[in-house]
Amino acid sequence: MAQELNKYSKVVTQDPTQPAAQAMLHAIGLTDEDLKKPQIGIGSTGFEGNPCNMHLNDLAVEVKKGIKALEWVGLIFNTIGVSDGISMGTAGMRYSLPSRDIIADSMETVVNAQAYDALIAVTGCDKNMPGALIAMGRLDRPSLIIYGGTIAPGCFKGEALDVVSAFEALGKKQAKTISEEDFNGIVANACPGPGACGGMYTANTMASAIEALGLCLPYGSSNPAQSPEKKAECNAAGKAIKHLVETDLSPRKIVTRASFENAIALVTVLGGSTNAVLHLLAVAHAFDINLTLEDFAKISARTPYLADLKPSGKYLMEDLHKAGGVPAVMKQMLKEGLLDGNCMTVTGKTIAENLKDLPELGENQKIIHSAKTPIKTSGHLRILKGNLAPEGAVAKITGKEGEIFEGTARVYDGEFATNDGIANGEIQSGDVVVIRYEGPKGGPGMPEMLKPTSAIMGKGLGDSVALITDGRFSGGTHGFVVGHISPEAFLGGPLALVENGDIIRIDAIKNSITLKVADDILEKRRENLAERPLRKHTGTLYKYAKLVSSASLGCITDQ
Repeated sequence: MAQELNKYSKVVTQDPTQPAAQAMLHAIGLTDEDLKKPQIGIGSTGFEGNPCNMHLNDLAVEVKKGIKALEWVGLIFNTIGVSDGISMGTAGMRYSLPSRDIIADSMETVVNAQAYDALIAVTGCDKNMPGALIAMGRLDRPSLIIYGGTIAPGCFKGEALDVVSAFEALGKKQAKTISEEDFNGIVANACPGPGACGGMYTANTMASAIEALGLCLPYGSSNPAQSPEKKAECNAAGKAIKHLVETDLSPRKIVTRASFENAIALVTVLGGSTNAVLHLLAVAHAFDINLTLEDFAKISARTPYLADLKPSGKYLMEDLHKAGGVPAVMKQMLKEGLLDGNCMTVTGKTIAENLKDLPELGENQKIIHSAKTPIKTSGHLRILKGNLAPEGAVAKITGKEGEIFEGTARVYDGEFATNDGIANGEIQSGDVVVIRYEGPKGGPGMPEMLKPTSAIMGKGLGDSVALITDGRFSGGTHGFVVGHISPEAFLGGPLALVENGDIIRIDAIKNSITLKVADDILEKRRENLAERPLRKHTGTLYKYAKLVSSASLGCITDQ
């Protein structure tokens, strides 16, 4: 048994020419008998500085207990995280997307270097999950993900709150539509404890995508952070990883192109974050599966948007959990022909087999519409192309903000200048706010623009202003927004040529984004366009800027 199941760890535990390695393992408390057993790496992204991650080290301990109960060896290691909510609107946000690749690199490094036989990743905030997925695709050792779970809703004066409530409260305060007392009350009560941001923002979006990919246990994406179900899921992870090791069922044997199509379809049904486009492109690359922006466009065109979840809707992930969770949504999708039930999962069963005996959505729930009565007949993720985005751009159009916007460009070279402009009342109804030089290389790090979009919403301009950028958007962003414009301005993309007063048309029906300026004028502007230096010349962000690909390819760094 031992020689078959510990095929990686035996290189250090059973080789008589590796006495130093064995001595060190004895030092951590392992016996001679333990050294014959499979070793499971438990990779935690836990750290104290963020509600999304503050409880993950405790969950990792629960996972270890489940492995110990099987008399196998579970060994916890840690990697980094970046709190998007805390770094948002600051220079720290430039480290958010690069953290995805640092997490992937570090998990790959530890599992390979320590010769672990399998990996259980315990993840929370946005970039943790795609980072772990990328590592799993590279490693291809039996693996699964434990998502830390969603935060409980906050409450102030009878109103349900989440982290975006705090961002939007700033705009309301600037517009003088709420008092200082109410502003402080919202900030103090928006986030009541552990768990990732509560709406269908990037963390819950990626967790849902992971369940559709088959790489977490059923309900893993919707069990709340502090629920008994989440603790039970951690304990059950041991039995699941044992089965995966015994059957040698690794991620590349589970995840196929159809799995990615399922993930995109679920993200579309749920109204998930535009970040899912970046992340799933990068994860597919790690799995050597060809996935492109065109695939998102095709799946979005044929998949209805069904979920009344924040940011565009009313409900939170905890509400969905009470209504039946993500498995109930997938069961409805399977029934309506929106999901491929033949795809394998970490249970060793197919999606259809997992869902067969699970309950359907609650009869009186109002969160998930049926395909017959959708919120929108096609998806909210729109892949736009045109003379302003030759390689593509990603829009999040739920239909509530309309599907066509034409307006006058108000141009800012960076997010901070935009935030000042919004605060100073420079943005007017009918404007298309252009934020450029915030792309993967130009940022560097492609920061999220939640602070300006929330301020625009808070000021009551959400229905009359569009915003476009070569940066990204938080899953908490809503309104008429277009991000990931490629090629980015730093590389001389057309966004660099836009001037105040230009007319920009965004058409989410024809999926186009057009700068209505004559070609000869644009060519003259290009002749006068000066090359811009990198903002960073040392360190992590410098290395990232040198390595990172276009957003249209998923911002991969190992091309």
